[in-house]
Amino acid sequence: MLFIGLLFFILGFATWLNGSLIPFLKIVCDLNNFQALWVTFAFYIAYTVMALPAAAVLGRIGYKNGMTAGLGIMAIGALLFIPAARSSYYGIFLLALFTLATGMTLMQTAINPYIVCIGSRESAAMRISIMGLFNKGAGIVVPLVFSALILSGVDQFSDSALAALDAAGREAARAELSARLVYPYAVMAAGLLVFMIIIHFSSLPEIELDDEPAKGGDELTRFGVFQFPQVVLGALALFAYVGVEVIAGDTIGLYGHNLGVANFAVLTSYTMGFMVLGYCLGVALIPKLMAQKTALLLSATSGILFTFGVATSSATDTGISQLLLGWAGVPAVPNTVMFLALLGLANALVWPSIWPLALEGLGKYTAAGSALLIMGIAGGALLPMLYGRISDASNAQAGYWLLLPCYALILFYALVGHKLRRWK
Repeated sequence: MLFIGLLFFILGFATWLNGSLIPFLKIVCDLNNFQALWVTFAFYIAYTVMALPAAAVLGRIGYKNGMTAGLGIMAIGALLFIPAARSSYYGIFLLALFTLATGMTLMQTAINPYIVCIGSRESAAMRISIMGLFNKGAGIVVPLVFSALILSGVDQFSDSALAALDAAGREAARAELSARLVYPYAVMAAGLLVFMIIIHFSSLPEIELDDEPAKGGDELTRFGVFQFPQVVLGALALFAYVGVEVIAGDTIGLYGHNLGVANFAVLTSYTMGFMVLGYCLGVALIPKLMAQKTALLLSATSGILFTFGVATSSATDTGISQLLLGWAGVPAVPNTVMFLALLGLANALVWPSIWPLALEGLGKYTAAGSALLIMGIAGGALLPMLYGRISDASNAQAGYWLLLPCYALILFYALVGHKLRRWK
């Protein structure tokens, strides 16, 4: 649990850096909202492209070696940020993000079924919630560190400040800002290599799955996993979930920047803070006081309610954030931004609940089922892009209506989808 928790922290550190990276690259590379959200596309599309190859790799080298290989590929991705930062070329940034996420795909495909299978299935959501504390704890820390190290004095790079410069001055200013990424990503690459060595020489055991397939013949078939509705529908639910999670976590800084919020670079920490609160509730309540399917039902329902709050609340009134966070001395934000942060609470238990429900009864198809669920992470690539297109065409607040059908799909899986065991 300790080693896996460390890996979840690393995944969270790399993932939730995107929320701060998007507005940063928007300035450095002179992008609009839609172009800036190619960051999420390049990052999350790797999960779709590389999930099945990752499952094949795990079948050959095992889960522990898969974790080690994943860390090595992530280190290569971090190193690619150095030439990207020195050139300020957006395409290299996107390549670095894709490479980083390729390593994370291998890691995710290995560690999620690992944490499900090392104990009873009924308490799997509780274990994943504990892992979520590591993952989203990193999500709280990362924007604060990024803001302190990279965005100090960022006012001199505002739109108005850059507009006052000539073309050569603007290019020089953007190059100066971009160069700030070199040292942090070099340190990240070194840290990933150290963790790779630690995991390689650790005493982590290989997990043992059932010797027999869940149903059907004695041999696994290439597309046999599609005979299980619970995992196919689970992948669709995860597609919707990851999309709304990324929109809530990665666009909140961009949204705050559009609304003129002074501390926009740290807003991802607000969303992650509420996710940590949700994970704490999962650890405390599952399975003793709440079943996994009940947690999923409550998550989907609250997500629908908070979506209405984001799309209809005031962009100037800060009453809700003062009520919820004023006691802690946290800077107030507009109500619509506060509801967007509260989606972190609604989202927290969706991933931990879907995984054990979707993998139930898969036997030797567990690795293939895990890969299919990982492919659902493509929602984080496509749905934020759709949000960016809608927000550019109308306005940023109206774009959040996109979240409503996504939570409706998660609600369907909580009520019906996870119970299905054959197609009718």
